[in-house]
Amino acid sequence: MLRVGLTGGIACGKSTVAAMLREMGFLVLNADPLAHRLMEPGQPAYAEVLQEFGRGVCDAQSRIDRTRLAALVFSDPDALERLNEIIHPRVIELIERQLAEWARVQPGGVAFAEAALIAEADYDTWLDRLVVAWCRPEQQRERLLARGFSLEEAARRIAAQMPVEEKKRLATDLIDCSGTLEETRRQVEVLAERLRALPQNHS
Repeated sequence: MLRVGLTGGIACGKSTVAAMLREMGFLVLNADPLAHRLMEPGQPAYAEVLQEFGRGVCDAQSRIDRTRLAALVFSDPDALERLNEIIHPRVIELIERQLAEWARVQPGGVAFAEAALIAEADYDTWLDRLVVAWCRPEQQRERLLARGFSLEEAARRIAAQMPVEEKKRLATDLIDCSGTLEETRRQVEVLAERLRALPQNHS
């Protein structure tokens, strides 16, 4: 199976591209819910996150409040690094397990792992190709503001990730999400045709 990473900066259009790929019949695994599930009570990362950051990140039901945790780690690069060290290896393990299962079901097919931090976690080296969705920096900020982030929060979230230009240099395929949805869809259709022709040689 051709194993393809799908990533991009926050609010750059990655999820939109993922939705289009699913509509076209591709298997696409979204890593974000995996990370959230790992922090549920009784799950592998729960105790470790509490040990590292304290019960102040919990809500009244003793569940990890992701908003509180985000406020803590996105204002402290060292804290964010510690959280990533807890979460990333476990998420990668779950992604690998799912991709292996899909490979058994659809040998010779194409599967995508959609995750914001593929490059930051060096997971791109485990994959056959890397698709990077990108848009102009001012659009990135505008989209985050539209989601309810303050300018300061938006800047912190963007700064916490590898710069988009660096991710673009790692990519085997680029999707420019700065135009209309139709323009993005046309690029995804071209990508789909290209990848469906590749599984025999993975090049």
